[in-house]
Amino acid sequence: IPTLAPYILPRLLPRLQAQYPQLRLEVRETQTKILLGELTGGERDTALLALPAEAADIETMPLFDDRFLLAVPSSDRLPARGRVGIADVDQRRLILLEEGHCLRDQALAFCATKQRDAPAGLGSPAGLGATSLATVMQMVANGYGVTLLPEVAVDAETRDARVKLLRFSEPQPGRNIGLAWRRTSPRKKDFAALGEVIVQSLGMSARTPRNAK
Repeated sequence: IPTLAPYILPRLLPRLQAQYPQLRLEVRETQTKILLGELTGGERDTALLALPAEAADIETMPLFDDRFLLAVPSSDRLPARGRVGIADVDQRRLILLEEGHCLRDQALAFCATKQRDAPAGLGSPAGLGATSLATVMQMVANGYGVTLLPEVAVDAETRDARVKLLRFSEPQPGRNIGLAWRRTSPRKKDFAALGEVIVQSLGMSARTPRNAK
């Protein structure tokens, strides 16, 4: 579970324990590339990650859309009740996770695809980074910059009054979270059941099922 564990497990594990008391669960949190390697190598049964999953012989099931919000210091000039666009994201102040984290790549991809619609001179992201969203949010709270915060992390990471969250205009940026497993696995029904529990425990709207890739 790359980056997601601190936000999903506290809500997921109690429900799993209640519904499946005999379940033996081993959790591994690491970067997506490593996780996929362990999955294809048979070291892991399934992985919860951002889709698409680029790996051979992997089948995936979309679960929910995890939208991004713009986290800024509470003193920021942007109005708390307004919607923002890419032009409002000063990339010179953008704080991201360190290299190797998929959330960093997703944030940069959003900025890059919308760059043509933004005014010139936004510059490159700030030379600040961290290995956890908690650290990034502390940097935002102390006025060092801004960041893109996944919606799944909102409840845990916005208890600080020094931070305010702004929602993007439509279409809102985000990522699709889903499960991945080996195509040859005989436990597809188990993974589908796990996916349902994940969506229920997070109170998210489930994605319309699509053909697995």
